Amino acid sequence: MNRKARQIISKAVRNNTLSKEEIILLLSCENSHNYDLFQAADLVRRRYLGNAVHLRGIIEFSNYCGRLCRYCGLRCANKSLQRYRMTADDIYKAAVDACVLGYRTIVLQSGEDAFYDADTIASLVRRLKELGLAVTLSLGERSYEEYRLWRKEGADRYLLKHETEDPLLYEKLHPDMNYTNRLNCLYWLRELGYQIGSGCMVGLPGQTPEMLAADVLLLKELDVEMAGIGPFIPNPSTPLATAAPGTADMTLKMVALTRLLLPRSHLPATTALVTLAGDGRERALCSGANVIMLNVTPLAFRDLYNIYPNKERADEAPAAGRRQIENTLSALGRPVAQNAGHSPKRKFRRAAG
Repeated sequence: MNRKARQIISKAVRNNTLSKEEIILLLSCENSHNYDLFQAADLVRRRYLGNAVHLRGIIEFSNYCGRLCRYCGLRCANKSLQRYRMTADDIYKAAVDACVLGYRTIVLQSGEDAFYDADTIASLVRRLKELGLAVTLSLGERSYEEYRLWRKEGADRYLLKHETEDPLLYEKLHPDMNYTNRLNCLYWLRELGYQIGSGCMVGLPGQTPEMLAADVLLLKELDVEMAGIGPFIPNPSTPLATAAPGTADMTLKMVALTRLLLPRSHLPATTALVTLAGDGRERALCSGANVIMLNVTPLAFRDLYNIYPNKERADEAPAAGRRQIENTLSALGRPVAQNAGHSPKRKFRRAAG
């Protein structure tokens, strides 16, 4: 890595700021020269958040979706996918089982499925909060009033990836959606007091280093509590079936740069990165990541939540998956966090009625 790049990295470690041009330069460095970047991100993670890794249990409770996103296997136009919906009681039971395994956060995720109305989700949130769990919702774009109700019932976090900061690319990939509305939803969630998560895919067709730099700066501007960054993986049942996938190296650069600019935010080592590269999780944890989301969806449904193919450990029972991750973390000298992992950046309170 050349002297200029090292100076930029040193600046980011000191000030947690970079210009768009500086980010582009670091993204453009040869992969063989990235040790300094990854080491700096690991240092910043350790300095601000310590060594503990937060394990969060994700329940993918419905693969129905009303959207037409060109990269996603859940898209409503995919007629080859066997669809499923879990009942509220089955979702609750999966959360109880995860709680017994030691999870302190449950992530409820689905396609954009209007079958689950606002009151159904509110009741689920209320029941999970009674278990002492932190609750993250990832249900896509909903109305302000729905977001408000779920926050009132105790939902702590909401994950809504912006996918790409470039409005033209966004609307090309999401033909029935609007980039401005996506951002408005994130602003609503912030206003309502959620800890918000967003993020992007790396390696999308037509994506440039300039666009990726803008993604990092948008996450900085939104001041997200969690930033999920994973590679694009083509799904054979989508219009982008023949597109080239993203790369592990560029994804790791994006994780590291996001850590430098958002030192107190939570960054997951994403499942997509592990699917793309077998050692992706370990590499991400050494490049700024401090969260792992583990699938606690019942095995009967696990293979059917097919956003992208060959998802890692789709057939592994939750208890076995957790033991394996704990062994991996032990080998890295990284303890499992014993708390819910609420953001250290600001104090969050239950929303007013």
